Amino acid sequence: MISRRLLLKSGALAACSAAAHPWLNTMTFAAAPGDNRLVVIVLRGAMDGLDVVQPYGDANLRALRAELSAGPDKGAPDLDGFYSLHPELAELMPLWQAGQLAFAHAVATPYRDKRSHFDGQDLLEAGTGNDLPIDQQKGGWLNRLLQDLPGATGETAYTVGTEEMLILSGKAHALSWAPDARLALSAQAKLLLSDVYHDDALFRAAAADAEAIGGSLSPLDIDGKGPNGDAAKLAAFTANRLNGATRIAAFSLAGWDSHARQPQVIGRQLRQLSTAILTLRDQLGANWDRTTVLAMTEFGRTARENGSGGTDHGTGGAMLMAGGAVRGGRVYGDWPGLGDGQLYQQRDLLPTRDVRAYAGWAMRGLFGTDRARIEGMIFPGLDLGPDPGILL
Repeated sequence: MISRRLLLKSGALAACSAAAHPWLNTMTFAAAPGDNRLVVIVLRGAMDGLDVVQPYGDANLRALRAELSAGPDKGAPDLDGFYSLHPELAELMPLWQAGQLAFAHAVATPYRDKRSHFDGQDLLEAGTGNDLPIDQQKGGWLNRLLQDLPGATGETAYTVGTEEMLILSGKAHALSWAPDARLALSAQAKLLLSDVYHDDALFRAAAADAEAIGGSLSPLDIDGKGPNGDAAKLAAFTANRLNGATRIAAFSLAGWDSHARQPQVIGRQLRQLSTAILTLRDQLGANWDRTTVLAMTEFGRTARENGSGGTDHGTGGAMLMAGGAVRGGRVYGDWPGLGDGQLYQQRDLLPTRDVRAYAGWAMRGLFGTDRARIEGMIFPGLDLGPDPGILL
């Protein structure tokens, strides 16, 4: 007999595989009106933006990094004569050339100096400033966006797997799912669940959501293969939902903390990120043209490489943007320089713009969200500044 606990633990799309993969996380979805789509990928562990988008045109880079971020001389595809792309993202170059890939450099959240992954990620997902202690910051900025969308039909929220994504937590309802989740119920089992939970609104809704998602999946939607198979699963399932009623999705890729052996650490994760983006493009089909993907991390890393072949926790970093809705083929942002007196605290890339401003302009372009609502409610206290024009 299926128990209530079993329904939520396994019936609500059992996510046991997520616990076995430290770089996977729960995915969150919400339906919203309109045809535009937004995917936010949280890169947990502080991706080194100076290695991903290498400013080889800045002569000071080589003085700081003898081995890392070597630019075109070591096989990094040139982007625009000043920046080059990490070689492990070379498969994304066709997107760059098609104007569907862009970056924002020298960006950061308001988080400064303490350099804790957990606090930095919480602030990134909460979308708030430093006016409140982190443990008092409730809800995520994508959930506040949902609350502001007229006609949004986000369903009852539930989380399965190792953790809930703060970015979509809050008052508006959203669905959650985890990789390798399965729910195959016979007609009799569905009838039994309906009877058992008929008078329990919470479990009745959870059962209905689980049955709806589980029944909508085909093996091709979620069966990723090869070393990057889990990233492919995340992206494939995301595309499956975005091809339906879902318009906003978020998932995370962990494992970017590269204190040592950075080429191996970040190379592996960049292949995952590349796979996720290309899977989204391939499986979204025509909907790719209305899609914006934002890949964001909690903070950057030190400008100077360390003695272990890696980099340590820093401040300014980079954000990746992809999709048919993106005005790509360019690196956005004001470059602060890497020379003496140009680094933050003489060690980190100096942020020249709040990463939330790019996300804010993306949601304004995609969903028509009022600027005052973005600055006052979704990202409280943020000054959006001038429109960088990241969308077509």
